[in-house]
Amino acid sequence: MKFKTTLLQGEKMNVTGIVVPAEIVEGLGGGKRAPVKVTINGYSYRNTIAVMGGKYMIGVAAEHREKAKVKGGDKIEVSLELDTAPREVEVPADLAAALKKAKAREAFDGLAYTHRKEHVRAIAEAKAPETRQRRIDNAVKKVLEAKKK
Repeated sequence: MKFKTTLLQGEKMNVTGIVVPAEIVEGLGGGKRAPVKVTINGYSYRNTIAVMGGKYMIGVAAEHREKAKVKGGDKIEVSLELDTAPREVEVPADLAAALKKAKAREAFDGLAYTHRKEHVRAIAEAKAPETRQRRIDNAVKKVLEAKKK
C-alpha cells in the first residue's frame, strides 16, 4: 500500500509523524493498531499504527528520518505493509546476566517490544564501560519496578 503525504513536524517538540489515510489502514487488514513495515525513500523500519486525535498516525523517530534522509515538512511517498513477523529483541549477554541475577528476565520478556528495544538500544549505544553498566543497572531497576505494578 503506497500513498503520498507530508511528514508532519510537531510545533513544540522534535516529533514527526505520518497521517495514514483510513482506507490504507482498512486495506492492510490488521486493525486500527496494526504492526507495519514502513518504507520511505528505500529505507524500511517497523512500527505500529496509533490513533491520535482521531487520526491514524505513525511516528518517524529521528534515527529513521536520518536514515530515510527526510525532515518535517517534506513531501514523501510512504509504503506500508502489514508486519506479521515476531518482534524479538536480541538481549546482550551482560544485560541477560543482570536480569537473571535479579530474577527479572521473565518480566523483561513480558515488556512491550518497544520498551525492550529501547533498553537494549540505550545499553548498546554506551561508549564507556561504566556508562554501559549504569544503563544495565537502570534497565534492571525499571523492569523490577514495572513487575511490581
